[in-house]
Amino acid sequence: MQLPTYDDVMAARARIAPHVVRTPMLRHRLLDERTGGTVLIKAEPLQRTGSFKLRGATNALQRLDAAGRAAGVVTHSSGNHGQATACAAATLGMRATIFMPEDAPRIKMQSTRGWGADIVTYDRARDDRDALTRAFADREGAVLVPPFDHPDVIAGQGTLALELAEDAAAAGLVMDAFLACTGGGGLIAGCALALEGASPTTQIYAVEPEGWDDTARSLASGARLANAPGGSTLCDSLLSKMPGEITFAVNQPRLSGGLVVTDAEVLAAIAFAFSHLKLVVEPGGAVCLAALLAGKFDAKGRVVGAVISGGNVDAAVFNRALAA
Repeated sequence: MQLPTYDDVMAARARIAPHVVRTPMLRHRLLDERTGGTVLIKAEPLQRTGSFKLRGATNALQRLDAAGRAAGVVTHSSGNHGQATACAAATLGMRATIFMPEDAPRIKMQSTRGWGADIVTYDRARDDRDALTRAFADREGAVLVPPFDHPDVIAGQGTLALELAEDAAAAGLVMDAFLACTGGGGLIAGCALALEGASPTTQIYAVEPEGWDDTARSLASGARLANAPGGSTLCDSLLSKMPGEITFAVNQPRLSGGLVVTDAEVLAAIAFAFSHLKLVVEPGGAVCLAALLAGKFDAKGRVVGAVISGGNVDAAVFNRALAA
C-alpha cells in the first residue's frame, strides 16, 4: 500500500496551483465570542466547483500520462468529487463518467453535467458503488480515481491545510487544533500530512455526522469499523461506509480523536455561516462549524482551524436551515 507523504502534498500544491483558488482564511468576532477561542475558518465554498474536492481530483488527473488521459476517468460521488473530477477532466480534454446516487442533490448533478461529464445513477442502499465503478473501468479501460482512498487525491486535499497554516502564521498565530469534515478520510489525511510538516504541534480532529462516525469509532478501537445501515442522509457528502485503507493508515497515528454532531447542530451552523460569515454552506461542509458552535470541541483560549468544506446545497435544505 502506497502512503502519501508531506513531500507529496508540497508537490501537489505546485502542480495544482494554476487550476485552483487559494481560498481565504476567515475570522468573525461573534464566533470567537461564542467559542472563547480564536477560530480560523478555511472557506472552501469559494473554491471552483464549490468544494475542496477540486484539489485532489486535479492532482490525480494532472499526474496521468498521455495514455491515461486518453482512456478517460471514472469515479463515484454524491456530488462534490464528481463535480471536481468533471472539472479537472474538462481542463485536460478528458472524458469523465460519474456514478452518482439517485438521491444526490440536484444542484450537484446539474453542475457535474455542466462540466461535460456522463452521469450513471445507482441506488445508494442497494448497489455497491465501488463494484460498479471497477466494472466500468475494466470494461471501458477508463482510469478509476476514487473519491478519497487514493494517494494523489489525499495529497491534493492536503494543500488546503498548507494554505491555512501559512495564513495563520502571517497573522502571527499557530493553530493549537485543526478540525476537518470527515467522510472517507481523504481530506483529513491530506491535512494531517500537511500539518505534520507545516504546523507539527497542531492537534487534528475528525468531525462527522451522527450515525456516520466510523472514523471516530475506528480511531478509538484501533481498527477500521463500518457504519450501520440507515441513518440520516442530510450530510450527503460524508456518507462513506467506513474509512479507507490508505486514509486510515495515514490518520490512525496522526489524529487526536473524533467529534460527532447532530442534524440540528448542522442546520444551526448553516444558518450561522449565512448570517455572519456570508457563506452558503452545504450540510457536510458545516460539521466543523457545528462542532464549535455546539461546544463539542473546547476552543476556549485556543487557536483553532476549522474547515468549511463545501457550499453545494439544494435550495430546500438551505431554506430548512434558515427556517429552523
